[in-house]
Amino acid sequence: MNAPDLPLATQPRHTPRDVTGWVRYFQLAEIPVQASTAEALEDLRLIEDAVDARMLAELISGDPLMTLKLLAYTASVHRHRRLTDVETAGQALVLLGITPFFRDFGPQPTIEQHLDGQPEALAGLREVIRRAHRASRFALAFAVHRGDHDAPVIHEAALLHDFAEMLLWLHAPALALDIAARQAADPTLRSSTVQRQVLGVPLGEVQHALMLSWRLPELLVRMTDDRHESSTQVRNVLLAIRFARHTARGWENAAVPDDLRDIAQLLNLGAAPTEKLLLELDQ
Repeated sequence: MNAPDLPLATQPRHTPRDVTGWVRYFQLAEIPVQASTAEALEDLRLIEDAVDARMLAELISGDPLMTLKLLAYTASVHRHRRLTDVETAGQALVLLGITPFFRDFGPQPTIEQHLDGQPEALAGLREVIRRAHRASRFALAFAVHRGDHDAPVIHEAALLHDFAEMLLWLHAPALALDIAARQAADPTLRSSTVQRQVLGVPLGEVQHALMLSWRLPELLVRMTDDRHESSTQVRNVLLAIRFARHTARGWENAAVPDDLRDIAQLLNLGAAPTEKLLLELDQ
């Protein structure tokens, strides 16, 4: 993704089988956004003089794909500078400026357009996005409770934690559907195992390589890297992701009690107050 207006990618003719191949494929793929985001951006474009960074950031940070697109573009435009201070969509907008943003980001293609005629793939993508929204809400609440000054980055890390899966649904939907079908047939299959079977490599490895290639913020990269689970901030993100995944269709999943125990430990709360907080957040 070298610019905001690259053409949409199609299903790969020759499926990549390693990290390098998948990174190259996704680098050349445009990133469409949710239709609601695209429409709201056009509404704001009409009143550009009245738009500030906070208003625009609030809209963009509600869409994981638009957030990813903005952060990657900001890093590419300012690739000769170290952007350790640019860790959120809001900071990226302050760096770019409102007028340059609207100049560089024209009307956005949408996921609905891109997956037109592929309702199963669109449903699969929307489920991942919905899970990302829930996870980011949990992660932010955990961080605020802990008094973490990086709470906005933690929110963003949870929102973007599964962005490679979103890209797979967009640009290789047949493979994403194959992975989903295999896991539905055998719920005990680990995601990394079935991804290696179908894609040749776990998506986590592809995502990490993409984040480094796009020069995404260092703190964000670390927070979305499961190998740093010993870090309290990373654990904050991972527990939010885990709980959002296990409760995607209700609280009946057998893993929920373990999630509640681990979240209570993270927040230094009792079991009952933790459950009450999560129920409130999930409404």
